[in-house]
Amino acid sequence: MAAMMRILPLFNRSPLLCTTNLLGYGLQEIRNYVGCRVLRDQKRRKWAKEYAEERLRLVALKRNDILPIEIKELAGKQIDETIPRQTALRQLTPRCIVTSRGRGTIQRWRISRFIFRHLVDYNKMAGVQRAMW
Repeated sequence: MAAMMRILPLFNRSPLLCTTNLLGYGLQEIRNYVGCRVLRDQKRRKWAKEYAEERLRLVALKRNDILPIEIKELAGKQIDETIPRQTALRQLTPRCIVTSRGRGTIQRWRISRFIFRHLVDYNKMAGVQRAMW
């Protein structure tokens, strides 16, 4: 990857492409979103990643049966006050990146079942075939 970064400026002098980690996706830049829900979901995923360690530690303290009740209450209070509610994993909805559909999404490819079937039917996905028996 480092060798590629040295070669990239020769072909394109844009400072945008010379960065190794742009928006957390390597060399990709997302300019257009399908809908506001995809943007909201992406923002929540970013927040969940930022607060994951702290949230995990505080939740473990809160749910621990051995610790005194005062410490558990302090951990619960700190979760409520310092960590945004939207960083919880249950707030994340797997959305289709093509249609922004929130239900019926195949998480491995991040597309809805309708789009997945269409792409598979027309041989647009390598290594995937429609079931035949």
